[in-house]
Amino acid sequence: MNINQPQISRRQKNDGPNHHLWNNHGTWWLHVTFHLPDGTAKRHRTNLKTRSLAEARGKRDRLIAAFTESLPSLAA
Repeated sequence: MNINQPQISRRQKNDGPNHHLWNNHGTWWLHVTFHLPDGTAKRHRTNLKTRSLAEARGKRDRLIAAFTESLPSLAA
């Protein structure tokens, strides 16, 4: 990866199956932080609108893939 490319932050020490997910009163949410080359960071939180952990993991994976594709435009 190019050092000048934005990167997704991971707060957890390992990449467990629930990374970037948290359960807020029964509803799963996604929380990611993008660290940009200019030293700034952008947080993104999304309500996944599901109570199913399996569905939340699928939505998380699709959203992270979409965010990763759009990262160069976030740096602008």
